[in-house]
Amino acid sequence: MRQSLIYFLLSLPILVMLAWFYLDKRKIKQRELKRIQLSAQPLPPEYLHILQSQFPLYARLPDELQNKLAGHIQVFLAEKDIVGRNGLEIKDQIRVLIAAQACLLILNRPGNYYPGFRSILVYPETYVASSTRTEGMLHITGTSTRAGESWHRGPVILAWNHVLQGARDSRDGHNVVMHEFAHKLDEENAAMDGLPLLPTAQQYQQWSQVLNAEFNVQQQKWANGVDDVIDSYGATSPAEFFAVVTETFFEKPHQLEHHHPELYEQFKQCYLLDPKQWSKDKGN
Repeated sequence: MRQSLIYFLLSLPILVMLAWFYLDKRKIKQRELKRIQLSAQPLPPEYLHILQSQFPLYARLPDELQNKLAGHIQVFLAEKDIVGRNGLEIKDQIRVLIAAQACLLILNRPGNYYPGFRSILVYPETYVASSTRTEGMLHITGTSTRAGESWHRGPVILAWNHVLQGARDSRDGHNVVMHEFAHKLDEENAAMDGLPLLPTAQQYQQWSQVLNAEFNVQQQKWANGVDDVIDSYGATSPAEFFAVVTETFFEKPHQLEHHHPELYEQFKQCYLLDPKQWSKDKGN
């Protein structure tokens, strides 16, 4: 009896691990089934009207990608909490435009709908946030106005007026939703370092070579006050470079491909999309 009890106690951790593995696997399977069901549902007519009237980039997508984006929007809205701050009432327009712009980045990427966080906080307009920086032995705290930010393993914060501007003007190379959700893709491999998860292992070496070289060029241009199709904010860090080039890739694909062909090719492989073809597919 005593020996049986000892065997039971010794095997208990293994039994617990097996049970946890089974339940976790079952949970994942149920989640994937729910996602399939959600993505198969047609968008409500009012959602479709919002996309067609306020997100011109949607109209340039091939029909296949429009349908895929609609499915992603359904899943995104079911899994993320979009919360208004400073009295902002969250209406369908806000939910749909945030979801559409965020899901554009994951249209063809294998992944998990931005894991690791659930909340998206939306302010009516540009908001004031505090920050702390270190200079030597000093910790300096200050405030700054922001259009958006992405907390590591935490919420995405957005200013609605910038969200709306980014959706309505899809050719200016500035899109706060794409920028902040690019940071979320970047952190999926643990750190915001400008190196997102890539579809194949072979891509990492080439990505690092091209991105490091292009980042150094942008820093030099920034220091010399030279303009580029890539916004100068991208020169502040590798993480910001990835987020800024993501905006440019989706909104100014022809200019990016013309001035930075190797960089464009890396982002095309990263997102498994070729935005410069979209207007051609629609005959524009």
